[in-house]
Amino acid sequence: MPAAERINRKLAAILAADVVGYSRLMAADEAGTLAALKRHREGVFDPAVAAHNGRVVKLIGDGTIVEFASVIDAVNCALSVQRPSPAPDGAAAQPAIVLRIGINLGDVIIEGDDIYGDGVNIAARLEPLAEPGGICISSIVNESIGNRIDVRFQDGGEATVKNIDRPIRVWRWHPSTATSPSTATIPSPSIAPKAGANGAGQSIAVLPFTNMSGDPEQEYFSDGISEDIITDLSKIAGLIVIARNSSFTYKGRSVDVREVGRELGVRSVLEGSIRRAGQRVRITAQLIDATSGSHLWAERYDRDLTDIFAVQDEVTQQIVGALKVTLSPAEKALLVKKEEPSNVAAYDCVLRGREIMLSKEKNRETFEEAVKYFKKALELDSNYSQAYASLGFAHMFDYQNRWSDDPDGSFKLAAQYAQKAIDNDPNEPMAHGVAALTAIFARDFDRAQAEVDRTLALNPSSALAHNLLGTIRSYSGRPLEAIPAIEQAMRLDPAFRPQFLHFIGIAYLLAGKYETAAAMLRQRISLVPNTDFSRAVLAATLGHLGEIEEARRVWGELKKINPKFSFQAYLGRQPMRPEDAERVAAGIVKAGLAD
Repeated sequence: MPAAERINRKLAAILAADVVGYSRLMAADEAGTLAALKRHREGVFDPAVAAHNGRVVKLIGDGTIVEFASVIDAVNCALSVQRPSPAPDGAAAQPAIVLRIGINLGDVIIEGDDIYGDGVNIAARLEPLAEPGGICISSIVNESIGNRIDVRFQDGGEATVKNIDRPIRVWRWHPSTATSPSTATIPSPSIAPKAGANGAGQSIAVLPFTNMSGDPEQEYFSDGISEDIITDLSKIAGLIVIARNSSFTYKGRSVDVREVGRELGVRSVLEGSIRRAGQRVRITAQLIDATSGSHLWAERYDRDLTDIFAVQDEVTQQIVGALKVTLSPAEKALLVKKEEPSNVAAYDCVLRGREIMLSKEKNRETFEEAVKYFKKALELDSNYSQAYASLGFAHMFDYQNRWSDDPDGSFKLAAQYAQKAIDNDPNEPMAHGVAALTAIFARDFDRAQAEVDRTLALNPSSALAHNLLGTIRSYSGRPLEAIPAIEQAMRLDPAFRPQFLHFIGIAYLLAGKYETAAAMLRQRISLVPNTDFSRAVLAATLGHLGEIEEARRVWGELKKINPKFSFQAYLGRQPMRPEDAERVAAGIVKAGLAD
């Protein structure tokens, strides 16, 4: 039997373009339309393709498929074509040629001068989703270009397209709505998701409240109040709420709210301040339209410290009203029936521990200090579910990072604390999130799925839960289904993009799409240069691609970063199916690498 013929594949950026209303134009003026199309191709489209190192693969009537080695070149080519320019002489008498353009980055199959495969198919499906004169790109393209072009694309939500077995998150640009990072606006209603009964299409970022207490040590308190408001708003389905990790990147900075809206892709921003003096607290809050900079709502609260939970509830309800969001009965119950500790001191301990646990410096010392505060909270209130959930989260951090002398013991404690939190308050989202995380590492994917479903029911804007959903799908044999979930996590927490790129890279690796996996992992490494885990996975991917020398170079960098790194130990800790672990290990073997 002859050996199977090797399929030639590569990673490419694909641009698909089509003329808007071509059939109508041809019916009205066939000769004029053909002349206008020829003029557009010769004067605009073809020069742009040549200038950006593209290759026209095929012309299909009024449609064009173009291949680029660089995604930056593909997007800049599209922008060059779609930006308004003076009409050439003689064009006024001819029909106007307006294009829609779609761009995707993915594996393509090479056959002579032709290419085909999902990379091409998705680009062709994105093109009709663009506005006339606009561009529609896939999420992988948006993540790949980052801030390396002079415009910002706006989130268009998920789209289900023909013959593609998973939803595609799309991003849009149009010259009438955005031209550069400094002038880009929130999407117009014609291209943005429309608000529905539950406020679908509404989005908000809560900036860290300014500490006005005159005591820097009170930062934990103002940060904690801000985070709790984020958590409360996240319980509303259809309202996109940016995660703490991303909104807190603006802490201590003087920013234009409109800039925040553009960078985070939100329509409104909440900002405020907190002054704590003894047993009194003053909170000011204002909700701002991120498009215009105008105020939607503002209020000041002077209360006893014991009323802090009531103030949080009032702020949340006022925001809901200002955004004209209609709450379901279940959402109303979740917002009203928030668990409160028996005394404010326990809450204060949780805030202190949470601030330490989420600090940039994460190590054994910060882990132990945070645990001390969470345990102190439980001494003050033995039924406080947030304290139990926080303890579980801290111990999962320890298990994953190997800080303590007994990480396996930490894993068991994490599961126990998560269950204790659930027993005390079944509606505590973090508890179900930690329970899902422990179930994933125990390879109990049915339990993990149930806990993630419950987390998302309680907190639809949980970036952690969406990423866990993607992890479950990746490690249970559905890696391509994982990508939309991880992309949604990235939408909710853009500052965590480097970590999410790692998980997307693994998903593509497990799906056998090695070129795309390598692209995602290289992006992750460029953003986090000292990562060893991503280099290990990239080396395995390069082994599958036959890029042996490059795999060995990457492995050499890994060993300089972490001389004690053990691939077998790393792989053994991953909750993969045996066949998936074998796929990753096979890449290392092909590259001739070993511990």
